[in-house]
Amino acid sequence: MPVTLRLYDTATRAIRDFEPRMPGQVGIYHCGLTVQGPPHVGHIRKEVTFDVLRRWLEHRGYDVTLVANITDIDDKVLAKEVEEGRPWWSIAYANERALHRAYEVLGCLPPSYEPRATGHIPEMLELIGQLVTTGHAYAAADGSGDVYFDVRSWPPYGELSNQRVDDMEPATDADSRGKRDPRDFALWKGFKKEAEPATAAWPSPWGLGRPGWHLECSAMAGKYLGDEFDIHGGGLDLRFPHHENELAQSRAAGRPFARIWMHNAMVNLAGEKMSKSVGNSLLVSEVVKRVRPIELRYYLLAPHYRSIIEFTEESLSEAATALRRIEGYVVRASELGGATDPGEGEVPPAFADAMDDDLATPAALASLQGVIRDGNKLLADGSSEALRANLCSARAMLAILGLDPLGATWRQHSGSAASTDVVDALVSALLQQRQDARDRRDFGAADAIRDQLSDAGVDVEDTSHGPRWTVRT
Repeated sequence: MPVTLRLYDTATRAIRDFEPRMPGQVGIYHCGLTVQGPPHVGHIRKEVTFDVLRRWLEHRGYDVTLVANITDIDDKVLAKEVEEGRPWWSIAYANERALHRAYEVLGCLPPSYEPRATGHIPEMLELIGQLVTTGHAYAAADGSGDVYFDVRSWPPYGELSNQRVDDMEPATDADSRGKRDPRDFALWKGFKKEAEPATAAWPSPWGLGRPGWHLECSAMAGKYLGDEFDIHGGGLDLRFPHHENELAQSRAAGRPFARIWMHNAMVNLAGEKMSKSVGNSLLVSEVVKRVRPIELRYYLLAPHYRSIIEFTEESLSEAATALRRIEGYVVRASELGGATDPGEGEVPPAFADAMDDDLATPAALASLQGVIRDGNKLLADGSSEALRANLCSARAMLAILGLDPLGATWRQHSGSAASTDVVDALVSALLQQRQDARDRRDFGAADAIRDQLSDAGVDVEDTSHGPRWTVRT
């Protein structure tokens, strides 16, 4: 059966049927982190959104290539060198590692390719050369070595953000004295010997310098996905000027570029966009000390990706509670129904329809909850065969969302195999002592063992199949 996936295209501001450029293959580029600092939950929402999109497309049978760049040279990274007193490349690498840890801890599949800007200077120079040759870019006449894109030379400029050039604010990425129009943006920034380290400059036909931010992504997308690809995404704050400029410079160079633009909404804190610049960021590394990583992932994907998330500790706690109810069913059902493989399960039509409808995760989760309600009834009835089919279906949906608590991703985050085995053996020994005390009707001793486990953060639940224990978070 043909797959009809509908996505909201930011460029056309309408829901469109998704048709990949190549049958059975999907190319996705989403703008990765500028690594002047470690990722906060606002950054990682984008990673989770596109991870879910990728998983759903793969479930639908597509071969997905997902490219997420690393912006390791930029004004912000160089500013951090001055602020922290250590080399910019050291800062960039440390924060790139922090991003990788956030990917891993939140269960995101690694990108197919993760190019660094500093590794693609030749491709960037080639693109600038094409734009200069075709009259869409020019070298500044002030001798600075800067090269700018001429926005007036490209009549569609502003199409992505639905703006007229005359209504736009001046570009703030370089001094306007060398520009023909204050809205022109930098493709290449000449080396400022007194203000910048020599390690942040590369040779070019216009002299030593470094690439502009917008140019970097166009060059890297073309390198790995070709002149035209399926989906370009990122946070809504990137639509202008970053994505607008990418679109203009790529098409002006004769590259069709992205067929669909996807933008996720922001994570706000006290009504303000979460960002490093305003000092209100919540680092992923800190948030996962308060809730488990799987709970943070659930929190970020439960709303529709185009809905703003107003971050509060209360809403985060509510999401954690909801996820634990799902986990509780999966664990209980697996104890009664036996081992299952999410690959064996069928996703309900309501779940598939929701995911095909612009990645509507709230409706998809509602479908999952319906399956779990049916499963809880089967648990009460003790129907193991029907329960197993129900559990397979639930785990199939959870795997697509990256939330399967029995999957390898979350098992490995629970600790090393060796340490898990040790804890399991110790708790099992105490539970056996507790059972022995109950058998001899020494309930005081049995309660004391349970209290000891509780004080250590281990909750014990007595079930018809024996005691079950979980580590409290």
